[in-house]
Amino acid sequence: MLVQPWLNYHHLLYFHATAREGSVTAAAKKLRLAQPTLSGQIKQLEDVLGEPLFERRGRRLELTATGRVVYQYADEIFGLGQELVQAVRGRPSGRPLRLAVGVSDALPKLVVYRLLEPVLRLEGGARLDVRDGEVPALLAELGTHRLDLVLSDAPLPSGSGIKAYNHALGECGVTFFAEPSAAERLAPGFPASLDGARMLLPAPGSALRRGLDEWLDGLGVRPDVVGEIGDSALLKAFGQGGAGAIAAPTAVADEVARQYGLVAFGATEHVRERFWAISGERRIRHPAVGAVVTGARALFTA
Repeated sequence: MLVQPWLNYHHLLYFHATAREGSVTAAAKKLRLAQPTLSGQIKQLEDVLGEPLFERRGRRLELTATGRVVYQYADEIFGLGQELVQAVRGRPSGRPLRLAVGVSDALPKLVVYRLLEPVLRLEGGARLDVRDGEVPALLAELGTHRLDLVLSDAPLPSGSGIKAYNHALGECGVTFFAEPSAAERLAPGFPASLDGARMLLPAPGSALRRGLDEWLDGLGVRPDVVGEIGDSALLKAFGQGGAGAIAAPTAVADEVARQYGLVAFGATEHVRERFWAISGERRIRHPAVGAVVTGARALFTA
């Protein structure tokens, strides 16, 4: 088994102080250490990392490329250490609440915005760190605590091996849109009017696509599928350009029409779009996650 080198945080502190002060002399004075001692401690850190951290430019020390990376990590490490002490002593740190969220790339971006927007209105401020991607990769990050929350169109599958919990956010039906002239043509006789009509569908594999396929098959309706697009915003952009009709969650129907200039020509409750929050907490304690769940109730009961 390969043993990883142990990082001495005293050495990291001495490096951080030297980088901040710009010279060993100034850092040694501030730290009340002898210059040879300080230089030796930094050299030991360089030996552990296997890279030089400084290069001399005249009388000043400048960080190497590796040194800049190490300094950024050190700055965050010692900043968090100060916040830890302040938190334990009951003093506010002044750092805004942070929520790291993974978003399934199958989710409609307008819904994601409506779900996350309440976080930005939390008292005391909050910062969102949002990344989208495929759900398995996002769940892996949740499992290693790099994410606080994953938003998905499906619950955590059983047997995933990840210790996490499902929180149902809500569900809604589906509304169909097209550019104005096409919507006027398709509205009479909906949903039979979709038979042979140009249509853009979500990518195969998404919950919405499965629901649409089952519903259309049950009706015996066969639209002319001119595109399968996984990104919901891009799907709407193609619809805006007149490429074909699209389907979107009824909960954001007004926003879709307003933002993309599309016209609704039909809706169904037989296709349901469901939304889930997956977190490492069985009982939600994170204030920002609580804001997402509370906001979802208002969104899907409106």
